[in-house]
Amino acid sequence: MYVVQIASEAAPVAKVGGLADVIMGLSAELTRKGHDVVTLIPKYNCLTGTFQIQEILPHFSSYFQGSLHDNSSWQAAINKDFTLTFLDSHHSKRFFQRGAIYGFPDDIDRFLYFSRACLDYLSQSSRTPDIIHIHDWQMGALALLLQEENFKKRFPKTRVILTIHNMEYQGRSAESHLDEIGYTGERKEIRHADTKDINLLKAGILFSDAVTTVSPTYAKEVLTEEGAKGLLDVMLKSKDKFSGILNGLDVNYWNPETDPLIPYHYSAANCESKEKNKWQLYSELGMQRRDDMPLLVSITRLVPQKGVELIRHALERSLELGLQFILLGSAPDPRIQDEFLELSHTYASHPTVRILLQNDEALAHKLFAASDLFIIPSIFEPCGLTQMIAMRYGSVPIVRKTGGLADTVFDVELSGRPFHETNGFTFDAPTKAGIDSALTRAFLLWKTNQKSWQELMTQGMKTDCSWNKPSEKYVELYKSFSI
Repeated sequence: MYVVQIASEAAPVAKVGGLADVIMGLSAELTRKGHDVVTLIPKYNCLTGTFQIQEILPHFSSYFQGSLHDNSSWQAAINKDFTLTFLDSHHSKRFFQRGAIYGFPDDIDRFLYFSRACLDYLSQSSRTPDIIHIHDWQMGALALLLQEENFKKRFPKTRVILTIHNMEYQGRSAESHLDEIGYTGERKEIRHADTKDINLLKAGILFSDAVTTVSPTYAKEVLTEEGAKGLLDVMLKSKDKFSGILNGLDVNYWNPETDPLIPYHYSAANCESKEKNKWQLYSELGMQRRDDMPLLVSITRLVPQKGVELIRHALERSLELGLQFILLGSAPDPRIQDEFLELSHTYASHPTVRILLQNDEALAHKLFAASDLFIIPSIFEPCGLTQMIAMRYGSVPIVRKTGGLADTVFDVELSGRPFHETNGFTFDAPTKAGIDSALTRAFLLWKTNQKSWQELMTQGMKTDCSWNKPSEKYVELYKSFSI
């Protein structure tokens, strides 16, 4: 099949969150399965990594705000299974030359422009996609634009799949924004609640041929008042075309046997070198080496969804129990960033704690490889990838039982499964008591029964978190349409 993936980010070159990893992993797996995949993202001026990029189309025009604007397209082979196509806007507002992916007052304009440009770009080719797979609110307008007569004629048999990675972010905009990209259709259906604001995620839900979320449990949660984040009516209306498909990992990229970003390689069959990664990390960070203290790590965006107060409590509880603790992450909200900046100053010279307020992909790999335990106390979590990465690297996850965390982590004592089918620790309520219970149980197992701990760690490493099964489910969905 000819599948076009369209998103606002893609690992490893333009990554803010898990969306980027999904785009890389799913695109690569579909390619390995023999499908023809084109993956489109903006050509930001803050792309990271080492890769060779070449221009493939110097000029193509795209409509925006009443006139045509020039763009170009570029391509880069990120690895043997994953090639990215970048669309570069030459608009005077420099939509993607801002030094960051998100966080600008005109983000709505930026991604509306990109959505229209993607269709104008695809229209240049004589080939017609079987599937256009769009992701989150940033691409929601693309489903709308395909209702326009000129695009209907150009893509008569193309079907659109929308994947929602997080219902909290919906892309509210003024109705007039749709005029900018040449949409002339009805707007009443896609208004937000009782206002005249347009909701781009709502547009994507209503006008896509199928809608997925990133885990089966989250698919159930978004059909509740709390989980739908104000869109329960439209979710229920679209229930028949709605499903949950669990995310996977690119297990070639996240592989402790071959990872070029960690100093010592290891595997489920031979974990001896894992400990060396911890001692190397302690040396780099100036932390005290303590054989009697396991290392607990949190790698996260510091936003309310991730349970920031619970992360802080996990630090305090770690010190009480006798664990070392490292946090890697940053906050888009200056108030939260300042709070954790103060915390980092408090523990700056502490021998067993580090608060690292930055985004550092290489350091993240080292932390996964070094950690004994990994904590994710999310208030809600559509899927989560860090618990899967942690397990892959032999770090036992401690998670709040919600969304994809509930679908991937099975508690040693509380899951009702035999021990050999478990891989971590969970807690139900997003409270300090919940953290205390799960963290204490994990620490006691580590301290009193190393044999069982090693077995638990190995079981996590052997958990199949690959894109193999999820990609098959997406292909089944793609093929369910009469194309």
